[in-house]
Amino acid sequence: MHRGFGLIEIIVGSAILATSLVGISAYYQSSLQVSRTTAQIVQASFLLEEGIEVARFFRDTGWANVGAPADGTVYYLAFNGTAFATSTTDTGFVDGVFERSITLNDVSRDLSDDIVAVGGTVDPNTRKVTVTVSFWDRTATTTRTVSTYLTNVF
Repeated sequence: MHRGFGLIEIIVGSAILATSLVGISAYYQSSLQVSRTTAQIVQASFLLEEGIEVARFFRDTGWANVGAPADGTVYYLAFNGTAFATSTTDTGFVDGVFERSITLNDVSRDLSDDIVAVGGTVDPNTRKVTVTVSFWDRTATTTRTVSTYLTNVF
């Protein structure tokens, strides 16, 4: 009457163990994917911050570096080992993953000296800087953007 009962226990135990291992494996796989995505987002954030700092450096070396470029032109940053340079042609990907660009736009002010989106007069001593970082994330391109205003403080 108890013959074969041990075999059933082994089969049930094996099924429970296999189910547990599949669940743990799926969780581990998901954790790795989230970790990789998070690392890319953090690196993209640092590249955005670096882009703003490069724009400030260009401003500090001479307002013409920031004030002269045409409104809305997209520039790509390239680092040659000692300094940053800009180009209107894509200079390649940062770490083979991230594409970073900087756009400089004119800033208009109204009669109250407030920044306005439409109308007003162009302020020659203020530029809007927009840094964009794009990267491939699993099945689509993810884009992060940050903007700030630079003024001719010198």
